[in-house]
Amino acid sequence: MAKIAYILLCHKDPEAIINQAERLTAVGDYMSIHFDARAKPAHFDMIRRALKDNPNVVFARKRIKCGWGAWSLVQASIHAVEAAVDAFPRATHFYMLSGDCMAIKSAEYAHEFLDSRDVDYIESFDFFESDWIKTGMKQERLIYRHLFNERTQPGLFYAAYGFQKRLGLTRSIPPDIQVQIGSQWWCLRRRTIEWILDFIKSRRDVVRFFRTTWIPDETFFQTLVRHLVPETEIETRTLTCLMFSDYGVPITFYNDHYDLLLSQDFLFARKISPEARELKRRLGALYAASGVEFQISNEAQSLFKFLTGRGRIGRRFASRFWETESTLGRERELLIVVCKKWHVAKRMVERIRAVSNIPTIEYLFNEEDTDLPDLGGIQTTLGKRTRHRRSLVRMLFDYYETDRLLVCMDPNNIELLQDFCSDRSVTRLLEIECQFSDDYLKGHAMRVGLTGERTPPETLERLLPTIRQDMIFESDRIRDADFENHYRLRETDDPEKNAEKLAAFLAISHGNAHQVTASEHLFSD
Repeated sequence: MAKIAYILLCHKDPEAIINQAERLTAVGDYMSIHFDARAKPAHFDMIRRALKDNPNVVFARKRIKCGWGAWSLVQASIHAVEAAVDAFPRATHFYMLSGDCMAIKSAEYAHEFLDSRDVDYIESFDFFESDWIKTGMKQERLIYRHLFNERTQPGLFYAAYGFQKRLGLTRSIPPDIQVQIGSQWWCLRRRTIEWILDFIKSRRDVVRFFRTTWIPDETFFQTLVRHLVPETEIETRTLTCLMFSDYGVPITFYNDHYDLLLSQDFLFARKISPEARELKRRLGALYAASGVEFQISNEAQSLFKFLTGRGRIGRRFASRFWETESTLGRERELLIVVCKKWHVAKRMVERIRAVSNIPTIEYLFNEEDTDLPDLGGIQTTLGKRTRHRRSLVRMLFDYYETDRLLVCMDPNNIELLQDFCSDRSVTRLLEIECQFSDDYLKGHAMRVGLTGERTPPETLERLLPTIRQDMIFESDRIRDADFENHYRLRETDDPEKNAEKLAAFLAISHGNAHQVTASEHLFSD
């Protein structure tokens, strides 16, 4: 049976630290605490007094002052780990926590989870090849020496960085080390921890290197684990639920997030609001509970992005600067079929092919595997297609040697629609309005990752009105844009009425258009 030694890095809220230690050790697990030396001495004394008689709690032998992005966070972790290894010989796993983390599963579940696979859980991605770092410094974190704290000494930090950069004072990475990067919140087996401590003693050169890198808590343990442990024994993930806004700010959880947190495929969550007393009470009771079954649906990340994104419609609709002089050509005609039900649009496009000679391409800006010719690499990813959308479509016109081209798009591609409809070419828009049953909306939520097979029915019921309203909103945005040459087919209209609009959109005969709109099962799910 797994026995967990929690490595707790903290610097405030002594009452919460005491409660957390008592809660996690009450079921037989352990805790090693490093309380920041910058914090108030009275707070540390309060914690020591409250936990001094708890045999499952130990303190790091040396407390140091910690700074964000600095080696001190790694050193504090090492001090706490060393204390835990010596004090708790029965500990099988070592789990890194912060003061605002809380368990979102029972101890029983956590132990069974860790027993089920003999692996280390740590995010460990190649530093240079992965896209883990989205913005800011990348290789500069490693090749320059960072001697000052970026948060507390920004002037010195950037002056030293600029000085080294101007003089070309770069350094090499230890040749036998492949630097990795990932979240600092890991769970490692005892054997791995012992290997790391032995490595630290024998490879002082590697330690010296990381001491002057920037944000080493995202690279040090991640690199060493990959260096010491067979790849088959590493699960590249964290067991702590972390969510960030698109501004890089950690998402805070409150009282009404209880059910959502329990359904996530994690053992802990960060950050829990200090004001979320009811959430803390319920989660605290949960850890000691037995016989609790958890329905894992894991929709928190996608659900957060979906719901918060609804309020941010003030996006850039203008052409990107490198496309301002780019045009498809005045003599060309781009036909765009817009439909939320992709299978309906694809059926219609298939029938259009049968009655016309217009080249057709399905959701080229939405589906990675859309069938496209080789256009020199511009077609390989959705990102490239979207960034160079006009160049891509121009090349498709040239490839098919045509002046008329039909493509499909999702209604949420409003920026693309704005861009193409503002081009000098003739752009025609055919919007297909469909009916959305609850079953379709549930299937849509699963396809886009908002829900999973185990999402509770009550969660689905709460989500359906939002999804339905979102689809209505997308259609309203298209209508409000007042596009020229905008035609609208409706599932509720008869084939004859829809044929009139399709004939005008495609500039084909009414008879040929009627063959398309009268097709059997055109709108069925």
